[in-house]
Amino acid sequence: MSAITIFCDFDGPIADVSERYYATYRQGLAWVCSQAQLQNDRVAIRYLSKSQFWTFKQNRVPDRQIAHWSGLEGGYIDAFLAQVSRIVNHATLLERDQVQPQARAGLELLHQCGARVVLVTLRPPEQVMQFLAQHDLHWAISDLYGMPRVDVAYTNQASHKIERLKAAIATQQRQGYDLRHAWMIGDTEADIMAGQTLGIDTIAVTCGIRSSSYLQSFRPTHLLPDLWTACQKIQQRAILTRQRG
Repeated sequence: MSAITIFCDFDGPIADVSERYYATYRQGLAWVCSQAQLQNDRVAIRYLSKSQFWTFKQNRVPDRQIAHWSGLEGGYIDAFLAQVSRIVNHATLLERDQVQPQARAGLELLHQCGARVVLVTLRPPEQVMQFLAQHDLHWAISDLYGMPRVDVAYTNQASHKIERLKAAIATQQRQGYDLRHAWMIGDTEADIMAGQTLGIDTIAVTCGIRSSSYLQSFRPTHLLPDLWTACQKIQQRAILTRQRG
């Protein structure tokens, strides 16, 4: 089967998680403040703006440092980090995830070209399917490879992404799909490293949780602003390949 297969991360290229992560940050700080008050401690919380917070996240500033800059010290930093991990996947916070502005147009372009989109994510599959159904995007996805644990996506370890992509590739090949011109699209170093490790061209998009300068250091095949632009690049490459072939 000769349809182009696009392996694509979910958070970042398709789902905008910035509002959820920022709300989690603020709720985590508020919770720590309430706990301090119960202990008759005074904690001078300084809430970062969303722009400040997201810039720090995109440039891989550790959460511990973000907590410190927000006014926390010592054990309160540990309590904050634990609370963030507990609540980040709560249903009321997951509702804050939105479709990236150009993602739908990109998926429509791939659909029109006959390309197959295979999601490779560290999110639990049921979370992803619920999001796709809610935003009427289920038609755009051919297959899905996720992780069972709800906390894996937040830590975003490259080893997990490599394992998931390896499993996805093996299954697609067993099903008879030609992966000679496959791509891996993502917004983190884990996505780039996974594609490079498994011999697939990579597109890093800068609309997610990593900055352009940070992603460039991992030398993706292409560094582009969003999924729509990535899909245009893939379409152009496919046309050139057909003309040469």
